[in-house]
Amino acid sequence: METVGVRELKARVSEIVDAVQSQGKRYRITKRGKPVALIVPARTSALDADDDDLDHDEAVWADMDELAREIGKRWPKGVSAVEALSADRR
Repeated sequence: METVGVRELKARVSEIVDAVQSQGKRYRITKRGKPVALIVPARTSALDADDDDLDHDEAVWADMDELAREIGKRWPKGVSAVEALSADRR
């Protein structure tokens, strides 16, 4: 995956979009050296999704939101995910 800064993206946007579309290339976009976005090919089925597909997608996201709420209820106050993982790895 190629990494491209925001300024370079602005200068090369047409070229990059063409490469994503025609070659399936993927790009990591950075701002001040930190990753902020990905540009990846869209699946044709996602672009041509019918209402049933969209309803399914919305249901999946609703389930994810519910899971996040459940995790949040049990998450210790003042502990970041990074801190939790670091402590778990020790």
